[in-house]
Amino acid sequence: MASHLDLEEQEQLEALKAFWKQWGNLISWGLTAVLLAYASWVGWNWWQRDQGAKASALYEQLSNQVEAGDVDKATAAFAVLKERFPSTVAAAQGALLQARLQHDKQNDDGARATLAWAAQNAGDALYQDLARLRLAGLQIDAKQLDEAGKTLDAVKSADFSALVADRRGDIAVLQSKPEVAKAEYLKAYQAMDKTLDYRQLVEAKLASLGAAVPEEAAAEAGKESGKESGK
Repeated sequence: MASHLDLEEQEQLEALKAFWKQWGNLISWGLTAVLLAYASWVGWNWWQRDQGAKASALYEQLSNQVEAGDVDKATAAFAVLKERFPSTVAAAQGALLQARLQHDKQNDDGARATLAWAAQNAGDALYQDLARLRLAGLQIDAKQLDEAGKTLDAVKSADFSALVADRRGDIAVLQSKPEVAKAEYLKAYQAMDKTLDYRQLVEAKLASLGAAVPEEAAAEAGKESGKESGK
């Protein structure tokens, strides 16, 4: 009985050796690949957290300098932020802060350059579009109307459709195209949330062109209808 078991164990061992000889290297490489992938994933997450923490610290430094109005120190902080951590949210937010400071200090050339960088390099599409909107506004102020139109063409997020229409209305006004401006402002007005204060500014722009907003137009139509029925 014992010799029978020994023989069976020996056969199993030989079968295992044959299996490992045929498939051992493949299994080893497969396990190695899995372990490397896991190690890479852990390393990537650690690196991301480390990069995020360092970028956030630089952003806080930049924010403090912007609030203090120190252009030189803010510029230095932003230069490091965009060089070392260009694709982080902190870099995108930092670009918007830096551009605001530059604009406040009458350095619109610098502000446009900063916003153009963010529009091209920000790691988040929404921040890219926000940078484009602000860049288009500065281009309109500088009467760079063709450039502003191209900048607005690149805005893809539907969340900004109302602001894009508003900017296009501003361009049309400067191009002496009042009908186009009315259509764009009306589009902006209709797309904006009724609780937004900015909607009142768009309404004022429409009024300056002699155009009534939809609610006013409907009210006027109701008044006229009431007059007709009273005759």
